[in-house]
Amino acid sequence: MIEGRIIRISGPIIRAAGLGAAGLFDVVAVGEKQLTGEIVRLEGNEAVIQVYEDETGLRIGDAAVSTGRPFSVLLGPGLMGTIYDGIQRPLETLFSQNGPFMAAGGRGEPLEADKRWPFVPDPQVSASLAAGETVEARPALLLGTVKETESIICKIMVPPNTRGGRITELLPPGDYRPDTVVARTDRGEEIPLAQWWPARIPRPNGGRLAPDEPLITGQRVLDVFFPLTKGGTAVIPGGFGTGKTMTQHAIAKWCDADVIIYIGCGERGNEMTDVLSEFPHLVDPRTGRSLMERTILIANTSNMPVAAREVSIYTGLTLGEFYRDMGYHVAIMADSTSRWAEALRELSGRMEEMPAEEGFPAYLPTRLAEFYERAGRVRTLGGEEGSVSIIGAVSPPGGDFSEPVTQHTKRFIRCFWALDRDLANARHYPAVGWIDSYSEYAAEVEPWWEKASGQWAQLRREAMDLLNREQRLAEIVRLVGPDALPDDQRLILLAAEILKAGFLQQNSFDEADMYCPPVKQVRILEFIMEFYQKARICIRLGAPLFKVSSLPVRERLSRIKNEVKNDDPEGLLDFEQEMRKSLDELERSYRNREVL
Repeated sequence: MIEGRIIRISGPIIRAAGLGAAGLFDVVAVGEKQLTGEIVRLEGNEAVIQVYEDETGLRIGDAAVSTGRPFSVLLGPGLMGTIYDGIQRPLETLFSQNGPFMAAGGRGEPLEADKRWPFVPDPQVSASLAAGETVEARPALLLGTVKETESIICKIMVPPNTRGGRITELLPPGDYRPDTVVARTDRGEEIPLAQWWPARIPRPNGGRLAPDEPLITGQRVLDVFFPLTKGGTAVIPGGFGTGKTMTQHAIAKWCDADVIIYIGCGERGNEMTDVLSEFPHLVDPRTGRSLMERTILIANTSNMPVAAREVSIYTGLTLGEFYRDMGYHVAIMADSTSRWAEALRELSGRMEEMPAEEGFPAYLPTRLAEFYERAGRVRTLGGEEGSVSIIGAVSPPGGDFSEPVTQHTKRFIRCFWALDRDLANARHYPAVGWIDSYSEYAAEVEPWWEKASGQWAQLRREAMDLLNREQRLAEIVRLVGPDALPDDQRLILLAAEILKAGFLQQNSFDEADMYCPPVKQVRILEFIMEFYQKARICIRLGAPLFKVSSLPVRERLSRIKNEVKNDDPEGLLDFEQEMRKSLDELERSYRNREVL
């Protein structure tokens, strides 16, 4: 350990002399309360330290002791269902110690030190050791498993930073504490049940795989129009009140990821309170058990220390990569990266760095790239397939998408779900605007969708074209009114309204509509587009538009998403037959008039 003395304090940024021999990004214990900090700059014999806790009471001359290791996260069984702050302190433990207000220097073990976990050694490793053989201690070698929750099996593996050697000892089945050494190598390395990993360093993998499998969210506008893949990156930009947090909640509950990590980075306290109070009561639709059995929450609200907000996303990413290396598909919700960027701006200003656009540091694009590049679908070192998908929220001031955080983020993501204030004000949920949004994954997931449900790509193109044509006609309607348009153009407006109400809009309180499986998504879109195509034929044959709009199936088309349950394919088939019969009869009646 290297000890220095504080010579300057500027909020969460302090300067200490005597730490010239310490390493960059080493963790430092600051002051009498041993506040956690991190060295972010070295200048000669002095170090610039950002403190992750409330620095009130620090004085010039207080000690600053380098621990000699970077900021790290403890990885092991017991993470699931826990609520942490940005530096992996369990908030429930801090609450039991100090009440509702966090005290500077408060401590809590990331994993319960006294809790014992049922460790089951890997049979192959155990058999080899029992036969007098040794096992190569390669990274990600499976040593055993722990049933962490009913939904998650935690795999205990040789850490990627091991020096190698051979496994010479492995504990038998039993209940062990997180710090128990379960394996040893012939090079003297000890492998405990829970292991530390530097948060800012990505965990290695065996190679990236193509992002060609969609992350199914159950939200029709996202899955069909703007799909995200497992291992992909997406951003949800939107002004205040447009539904960023609620959209992330819906994705967290319904997406087909195995593990959910929700990072509340600089959000308002009342929003995080909703998350912390609602998530423990959510039922996992896959298992019928609590969603918290496969969820980790990281809460770093706007009134918490700003430096901890900056590091919170790295904490969440490292936890995600840990489960990815076990072969799980992980979805990370970061809400919001704008608040994280504001933390960078404040820390940069206190370090007297040269500001760039709107006061943000010049390295903002680099930090954003480092964050989103840690997503991906990979072949793990153990030979399995895992992924980390990142869905970040951006809160541009005034809903201005031209501000720096949104613009730089667009450079590093491939899925842009732009929230529209007009849709939000009209209570259209999700308020994803189909004009500004886009996904670059559509071509890559097309083979999966075509195999799963047929005409996905063609229907998607036709529906997007219909919405674009409706957008152009809407400008004319605002000037001259809809009655000035011919019936074929008014049909476009009618079909687009059906598409918006019957497909793009979802009711998160309706049991049949809060989640929509892929097959039902495509079937509903197929009905709408078939209705539009057959109605066009009737209009060309001379049928007035009111004849089409007054058909009973036209009203049912907007309600079929609610009326037919997700597990009722017969209901969809019955409606299809009714719709075709109704439209065919109308078409025949006007064809007969044409013949006469």
